[in-house]
Amino acid sequence: MKRIYYMLVVAIVTTFSTNAQEQMKNQLPYYEIPKNPSTYTAGTVAARMIDGLGFRYYWATEGLREEDLLYKPSKDGRTTEETIDHILGLSNVILKSATQTTEEKSTVILTFEEKRKKTLENLKKASDIFMEVKDLAAYDLVFSEKFKLPFWNNINGPIADAIWHSGQLVMMRRSSGNPMPKGVNVLMGTKK
Repeated sequence: MKRIYYMLVVAIVTTFSTNAQEQMKNQLPYYEIPKNPSTYTAGTVAARMIDGLGFRYYWATEGLREEDLLYKPSKDGRTTEETIDHILGLSNVILKSATQTTEEKSTVILTFEEKRKKTLENLKKASDIFMEVKDLAAYDLVFSEKFKLPFWNNINGPIADAIWHSGQLVMMRRSSGNPMPKGVNVLMGTKK
């Protein structure tokens, strides 16, 4: 009887632990790509590009270890964590475009988990804003009162750059012995 009781307790604890881990993962945006918008507008297309970036970044950074963060492909290259810092900065620029505010430099030091969460949240907020926009002409990249660029530069600038660097994260984690989790389907935006 004690053995059955013990096995039951272990099963319950294991189930609870697995469910808690899944809930924590699902609290961050982009475990999967959100449902398709019902219409094609400039804003929904821009939002979907950001969603694709968010999904790729989520899985490129999921399960990174300390040795992955320290990995540097060459003496002149960035470490994985420095690349993550750069993508965080790009996500700030994308969000500032969506909110039409100027970029502010932060001096707060964040852990890897905090950087990852902040990046994903920035992308989700920007996507949500652009999802409702019909005309992107008013959503300039604003660096200062004297330096503004049209939304076009957001596409070939920070959005494309962050996608590029997310691919680098995948390559670097593979090189450091920790390939991306299996079952990620970037075409469908799902994880099996």
